[in-house]
Amino acid sequence: MKPLEQLVRPNILSLAPYSSARNEYSGKKAHVFLDANENPYNSPLNRYPDPLQLELKELISEVKGVKAENIFLGNGSDEAIDLPYRCFCRPGKDNVVAIEPTYGMYKVCADINDVEYRPVLLDENFQFHADELLAACDDNTKLIWLCSPNNPTGNNLNIEEILKVINKFEGIVIVDEAYSDFSRQKSLRSELAKYPNLIVLNTMSKAWGSAAIRLGMAFASKEIIELFNKVKYPYNVNLLTQEAAMKILDNREDVSKWVSMLLQERAQLMEAFKQLPICEKVYPSDANFFLAKMTDAQAIYDYLVDQGIIVRNRTRIKLCNNCLRVTIGTRSENSELIGALRQYK
Repeated sequence: MKPLEQLVRPNILSLAPYSSARNEYSGKKAHVFLDANENPYNSPLNRYPDPLQLELKELISEVKGVKAENIFLGNGSDEAIDLPYRCFCRPGKDNVVAIEPTYGMYKVCADINDVEYRPVLLDENFQFHADELLAACDDNTKLIWLCSPNNPTGNNLNIEEILKVINKFEGIVIVDEAYSDFSRQKSLRSELAKYPNLIVLNTMSKAWGSAAIRLGMAFASKEIIELFNKVKYPYNVNLLTQEAAMKILDNREDVSKWVSMLLQERAQLMEAFKQLPICEKVYPSDANFFLAKMTDAQAIYDYLVDQGIIVRNRTRIKLCNNCLRVTIGTRSENSELIGALRQYK
């Protein structure tokens, strides 16, 4: 890896971040707050939230096994996806490399930030080869994007190939593990001390059943986290989100039950799809969804919409022709889906 100072955009390196009232205050416990031009009425919503979410980070540290100083919290994973572009990529000059197909926000953020996006096609098993990804890089490649389990394919990427990229690439490697709670593969967040150029993303939206609160996580070296905190907006995670996250983290035994039930339903639903005459192939999954190749994905999708059942049509995505992506629901939802598909003509 190149020294971090050589990877960061020069203007970000020299940036003097905005210092909020809550950043500046530290010391003894206060009870009179006359520093932030807040309305003194309507507690607790009248006060700005902790800009660094310190209490929440301590709880996440306990759950995820990562030091609080190595955690960034953002407004959904989208913020944690956007920040590496803003910190490391010079608009109109630098580029990033990613697998294809994968989560679409990586490219959207590249386009928003005026950064060239270089996709490298997966093979027929939805796996990538490190040498092909590295061959797509040049001196201006700042980031490599990997998603494991991958979206929309659902499978874990080969861990040996991921580590090969991390070890050989001189820039930043980002591994999005949004669906890792449904996988048996060990999370890479436990390897942060070994790989200073690694960023691992996670979210409260999937296994934790909290998509509505919009809380994303990035795990990385202390130096990268400090960069993110320097560039982020001052109060990026609101009080309601912080409180809701702490509540669900305190009830983590519920999450374990949900994951167990979803894995059981995944196996049953995938098997039921394999028996459908209109399904040509069901791809292996390590996530809370799976990809299924159908005889006519568009027509089947339209039929399901008419039945009030919504899946994701991925037929226009490379390597996913005639494929539907199906999220695992409750037993009754899954049964309704299969029942409708069995009636399809």
